[in-house]
Amino acid sequence: MILMTIDEKIDLIKKDTLEIIKIEELEDKLNKENPVVYTGYEPSGKIHLGHAITVAKLKQLQNMGFKVKILLADFHAYLNGKGSLEEIEELAKYNENCFNALGLDETTEFVYGSDFQTNGEYTTNVYKLSTLTTMDRARRSMDQVSRHSEHPKVANVIYPLMQVADMVALDVDIALGGMEQRKIQMLAREYLPKIGFKSPVCIHTPLLHGTDGDAKMSSSKGNFIAVDDDEKTISKKIKKAHCPMNEIKGNPVYEIAKYFVYPYNEKLLIERPEKFGGNLELTENELEDIYISGELHPMDLKTAVTKYLIEYLKPVREYFNNIK
Repeated sequence: MILMTIDEKIDLIKKDTLEIIKIEELEDKLNKENPVVYTGYEPSGKIHLGHAITVAKLKQLQNMGFKVKILLADFHAYLNGKGSLEEIEELAKYNENCFNALGLDETTEFVYGSDFQTNGEYTTNVYKLSTLTTMDRARRSMDQVSRHSEHPKVANVIYPLMQVADMVALDVDIALGGMEQRKIQMLAREYLPKIGFKSPVCIHTPLLHGTDGDAKMSSSKGNFIAVDDDEKTISKKIKKAHCPMNEIKGNPVYEIAKYFVYPYNEKLLIERPEKFGGNLELTENELEDIYISGELHPMDLKTAVTKYLIEYLKPVREYFNNIK
């Protein structure tokens, strides 16, 4: 556990976080003995760098003394049309291995939704929430996390209510997730007190752009770098990745440097021949400035980021090699 003041912890939590609702409530959670942070993942495909951003924040909170609970949301994935329960269970085991490989410690608790989402107290809470939530709001909440459908099913409105009820069942102090989770988490903050439960603090992490420049990295879109990809695959994917000259906004290669290089390295080494300017060692601010100015070619950034990312994901490859 890291020994830090409350202010130091809050400053660290804020870094690479888009939103915390609310800071003053977070202070209370940090003063609590054995606070719980949770995030949920649908077992629906490869675990990729988009997931790893959230896992990195979980690790940070774990080092501050938080109990980490990860919901492997098998019933949620089923409701979202991600396969049969048998297929989803197999993916959930793979998910669990990935999260362990990314460095969460042995105190991490992995919980399957199917282990508790049919018990009486849980379903009663879902029923209570259903009397408070309009169809339109439930649909809008779900649209942030699911494929849009011309023929929505009843599952589309049950899903967000279950996610809110999950927070009660897991005794959550902090709900952590990407910005696509925001509308569901706001449901929790508004409606849980109305059925007799506390509101969670909500922390929202950035969404990583897909390698094709799409707004979200996704296994279903094929625009991802999986955490267990081999070195050759990582190199190939970054080489082909969208990396617009002079632009860092919406640039997935720059984002990989921001979220997977600089939290662990003060500087990024750019290796290039003297005829192209020679080597550079850049801080995050320096990289931003030099890339926007056009003094750094996208391929040089890609080459550097590839080396660092291969090293960052090395423990994941070793973990999977050891369990084969």
